[in-house]
Amino acid sequence: MLADKNIHFMAIEGVIGVGKTSLCRAISERWNAMFIEENFAENPFLPKFYENRAAYAFQTQLFFLLDRFKQLQNSALQSDLFHDLLVSDYTFDKDRIFASQNLTENEMTMYDQVSNALVHDIRKPDYVVYLQASVSTLLQRIRGRGRAMEKSIDGNYLSDLQDRYDHHFWHYTDAPVLIINTDNIDFVHNESHLQIVLNAIASCPSQTTYFVPEGN
Repeated sequence: MLADKNIHFMAIEGVIGVGKTSLCRAISERWNAMFIEENFAENPFLPKFYENRAAYAFQTQLFFLLDRFKQLQNSALQSDLFHDLLVSDYTFDKDRIFASQNLTENEMTMYDQVSNALVHDIRKPDYVVYLQASVSTLLQRIRGRGRAMEKSIDGNYLSDLQDRYDHHFWHYTDAPVLIINTDNIDFVHNESHLQIVLNAIASCPSQTTYFVPEGN
């Protein structure tokens, strides 16, 4: 469990395919945490977005924005007597990273108007774990999980997204951030690698910390 008992809400972040959801599930099972999972499968615009980003970016982004708002708002209202920890596979702030990459200037203006009206009522995490990986590693993992709608994701898109994520979390000040480079480990299929990651997370650094575990 976490060394800092004042942490009640933890977010696992990272680019597409890095293993956020898998790590959240492992944490929820081992540490008896309540898990908030992003509803990507319920977004009716997402498959169309991967086929034509320009035409469906705004609808896709707005759905995610409102759905994430609803999930996090509901979690703040819930009184769960059986879990000391809440873990999510996203932060509300990450939504704007995708928006800034995919929306036009006019769409971004409208998006910000909606987002700014919601953000004040959002519960912020006490601790963020940012999973990092190279573009080649991300592409390998995306191909490995075999989601049909993700086949069109290319390296240039991921590289741009990775740069935006790096900038965001290196400058994040709302909570301590543990940045874990996952290129040399496979915590999804290797139990010893998973334990390395869980031990690092449990240490709860008080400031932004960069960790590069070695698989061997």
